[in-house]
Amino acid sequence: MAYELHYWPTIPGRGEFVRLALEAAGADYVDVARGSGKGQGIAATLRRMNAPALVQPPFAPPFLVHGKRTIGQTAAILLYLGPRLGLVGKSETSQVWTHQLQLTIADAVAEAHETHHPIATSLYYEDQRHAAVQRAKAFRELRIPKFLDWFETVLARNPKGSQHLVGARLSYADLSLFQLVDGLLYAFPKATARAMKKTPHVAQLHLSVPRNARLAAYLASQRRIAFNEEGIFRRYPELDG
Repeated sequence: MAYELHYWPTIPGRGEFVRLALEAAGADYVDVARGSGKGQGIAATLRRMNAPALVQPPFAPPFLVHGKRTIGQTAAILLYLGPRLGLVGKSETSQVWTHQLQLTIADAVAEAHETHHPIATSLYYEDQRHAAVQRAKAFRELRIPKFLDWFETVLARNPKGSQHLVGARLSYADLSLFQLVDGLLYAFPKATARAMKKTPHVAQLHLSVPRNARLAAYLASQRRIAFNEEGIFRRYPELDG
């Protein structure tokens, strides 16, 4: 049974964290909103999300449909997919720890988004540029280093080695940290490069994850949506220092 991923078709955003897991595992999935066949396209995603018969509707994309299950929120989707795709350890301790890592990544993603929309998501960036400059300064000087330093500590303390966040094998947390760093390098190349000089394990993970054969093929394909100024990670030179 194929997984159905529902997310906006023109941005990597929060859906990309799920795509990376599906691609790394070689899972059978349909990227519904990006398709053009029957039952596909953005209209199909919106119909599914707003279906009156859906007892547990998702708040917003991304959401995953698998059989009769509809699961929203990136971290919850990955919590569900991890054991099924072999991207998390088998013990409860390992699974809870991996989920905790994912939630922390979600915090960092939310803060990155708020650098260019610090007042309201309903306003254009140009309407809140002054506040964005102030918010971005604190993010790049304090928050980027704090997040990356913490992940550096996690990697350094992993009993199985610093190549992975959890255990000795690739997990969805590794994939998500790769995507977080990739996004930060796009949006804040100067500030992120400075922070990564002090976090060599994070830098090495960012380099090693794309060496996975399936991921390498995906990242080089048209299925990988490039970062752009409509998504979470946006490059505005005035916000990078």
